[in-house]
Amino acid sequence: MSYNELIKKLQAKECKQNVPIIGPGDLLKVGVLIQEGNKSRIQPFQGTVLGIHSNQASTTVTLRRLAQIVNVERVLLIHSAKIGDIQVLRKHKVRRSKLYYLRSFQSKKNRLKQKLY
Repeated sequence: MSYNELIKKLQAKECKQNVPIIGPGDLLKVGVLIQEGNKSRIQPFQGTVLGIHSNQASTTVTLRRLAQIVNVERVLLIHSAKIGDIQVLRKHKVRRSKLYYLRSFQSKKNRLKQKLY
């Protein structure tokens, strides 16, 4: 067994099975495990997907949301133990794989068109 095959086998064990199909422009609601002292709780983080870096067990998603007036970005590991459930609330029609241009827009200008099924 080669080194690459061994790495793929180990990473396949670490991957979660119940992850939905995520694309750029989707509106996600992710439950993030927060630990405060000896207590833990799940805090939802809702935002638009700016980009996905796909690499088996180390797949990351960049989410962006508007919290009051300040824009908040967060990079989340999809297959991490700190991530609870992932829900796709809306899918948007986009033409690019990375939506970094949304960073420079104001809140009303960065509206995306919703996909109709």
